[in-house]
Amino acid sequence: MTAEIIAVGSEMLTPQKTDTNSLWLTDQLNLLGVDVTQKSVIGDDQNRLAAAIAAALDRTPLILLTGGLGPTEDDLTREATAQALNRALIHDPAILHAIEQRFASFGRKMAPINKRQAFLVDGAEKLDNPNGTAPGQWLDFDGRMLALLPGPPGEMKPLFLSQVLPRLQAVLPPRVLRTRFFRVAGMGESDVDQLIAPAYKPYENPVTTILAAAGDIQIHLRSFSATEAEAEARVAELGAKIEALLGNRIYSRNGDPLETALGVLLRERKATLAVAESCTGGLLGGRITEAPGSSEWFLGGFQVYGRAMKTRLLGLDEKLVEKEGVVSEAVAIAMAESARDRTGATYALSVTGEAGPDSATPGIEPGTVWIGIATPDGVEAKLHRFPGNRARVRAFAVQSALNLLRLRL
Repeated sequence: MTAEIIAVGSEMLTPQKTDTNSLWLTDQLNLLGVDVTQKSVIGDDQNRLAAAIAAALDRTPLILLTGGLGPTEDDLTREATAQALNRALIHDPAILHAIEQRFASFGRKMAPINKRQAFLVDGAEKLDNPNGTAPGQWLDFDGRMLALLPGPPGEMKPLFLSQVLPRLQAVLPPRVLRTRFFRVAGMGESDVDQLIAPAYKPYENPVTTILAAAGDIQIHLRSFSATEAEAEARVAELGAKIEALLGNRIYSRNGDPLETALGVLLRERKATLAVAESCTGGLLGGRITEAPGSSEWFLGGFQVYGRAMKTRLLGLDEKLVEKEGVVSEAVAIAMAESARDRTGATYALSVTGEAGPDSATPGIEPGTVWIGIATPDGVEAKLHRFPGNRARVRAFAVQSALNLLRLRL
């Protein structure tokens, strides 16, 4: 089965508000084996919303609307649904009484405008909402199902779980979902896809999705089957093929971020880490400390953004910095070596570069970053040229530094 989700409310079309309801509902529907084929956000316009509902019903058997069930004049989901279906709105005295009682329980008198919430689309079942005044509504007709849900997540989620979910489970065939989740570092999205596409393209089930962030590629496999064993066998078969192609570029198989995966490796070796940062300005240390338990293996670091701090805090030779320039292999090596020596850490990482948008170093292009690594076996630095704006360059630098140490380990 397929489904569509329509989020209602002009506030959802502003940069201040994010439609988190659709994300949560998609997850719940996927667990039932329902594919969400389209999502829409419609402002507070009755005619536009009615047209969207009618169009959705023409192509999709299950429609879920969130929001627009409140008492104010801009809450138009009931009216728009009735218009789309060419049905009347029917006043329900029992709903009105329940709303009045709810206000009374808080020691408040109900404002007359709340009476708007006591109307049901003709033929709809009321979905009780113990967490708010606006009930949901359920319509099941001509092979179509339509759910009207309140907008506040604290009302929508429990209502869906208690009343919509059982209705869907009663009509949907049993389907089991099994997944694989790989995270990859050190490759671009197109490179990953080119490598693994021959493996996943022959499969319609599992479905493969590739998502990209700065230096971090996520590969999601989802298999729906009638039995747990069948679903597991399908994702295991494709997953094994993808793992064989990607090898140690995969750093996580359970969704853990790179800093957590790195922490596992350091903990296994009873090793510690320190950092020295210039262009990332503390972002590398910040990422590391996002990993739970990082205090076991992360000793700390140095934010040496300016040239003077590199010589004062890390003790770098002023002549070296002057001769080589702050964005150089020699300085990245010296930063990593000094950070390791001064903290007693087993390993140390350093980052120095030009994050942009302009370059403060003559002859150095924005996006140029040197990453140094000091280990018990020696010290070296690698040159990177990262694309994008300042934030993206710094994100790439942090991810690449963490991955450099992971590969060494």
